[in-house]
Amino acid sequence: MKYSRLIWIILFSIECGFLFAQGPLTIISYNVENLFDYEHDTLKNDYSFLPDGDHHWTYRKYQTKLDQIAQVIVNISEWESAALVGLCEVENARCLRDLCYRLKRFHYKYVHYESRDERGIDVALLYDSTKVKVLNSNPLRIDLQGDDTRDILYVSALIHGQDTLHVMVCHLPSRLGGGGATEWKRIAAKQVIQQQIDSILRIQPKANIVVMGDMNGEAKDDLQSMNNLMIDREIVGRGTYKNQGTWSFLDQFYVSQSLKNNAQVMIFSPEWLLEEDSKYLDYKPKRTYTGYRYHAGYSDHLPIVLTIQCK
Repeated sequence: MKYSRLIWIILFSIECGFLFAQGPLTIISYNVENLFDYEHDTLKNDYSFLPDGDHHWTYRKYQTKLDQIAQVIVNISEWESAALVGLCEVENARCLRDLCYRLKRFHYKYVHYESRDERGIDVALLYDSTKVKVLNSNPLRIDLQGDDTRDILYVSALIHGQDTLHVMVCHLPSRLGGGGATEWKRIAAKQVIQQQIDSILRIQPKANIVVMGDMNGEAKDDLQSMNNLMIDREIVGRGTYKNQGTWSFLDQFYVSQSLKNNAQVMIFSPEWLLEEDSKYLDYKPKRTYTGYRYHAGYSDHLPIVLTIQCK
């Protein structure tokens, strides 16, 4: 998209305000834990998720995984669909098409770009096309000095034909190799996010911005002009991911100042998404795999839900 058109989109949003006259806006962020199809992509290292791979990933397991993700989205949405669903750990557009087919009563379409991630682990955004019109989208590349990672997905969209929302879906570089040793990668990714936020706010100081996804670190107020809604554990809950008995908030929502007072967040954690933690006590997310053992669960992360109320 040419620069002049992007300026037009942002200036148009200034005129709109942020009203949500059609009711509250619901946004879901969900790391779905390795949503791969079962066929080889010649450009990706997806061998582990093939029928003869380490995970013995089959057509039947793939279909079960799609059904489970759809079940989560439907149960969060109930009778009124979530307007936006940010997804982490999606292999390709085929997975998104198959998922949207299962959610066809909600009229979902998707935004997705193939990233440079070696395994093909991407982020994506589903949107209810009866509520949301995508104005602009593009992947934001992260320079990790030759270490390829997934992109940040940027989307600007018109909500209910009235209000413009800027969205970034993130799955920041992993902590594999140690949290301290890899922190520079997540800092580099957040610098890319910050640059995008700053470029929007320079033109529209009261822009409506949501940043969401798996940040692979604890919740911090570390993006300028944004508010991390996951910081207050007493309000939000114990966490979205459990490792060796400890809950953490890897999955997060940031909102701009214009949305802060009208935004509420929750962790979606019904009993059927959890199982007993026999080693560390209490409960943990029921994941798809434990190591290479198929566990038939939903994901190792719990989804989080953002609701923005009418002003």
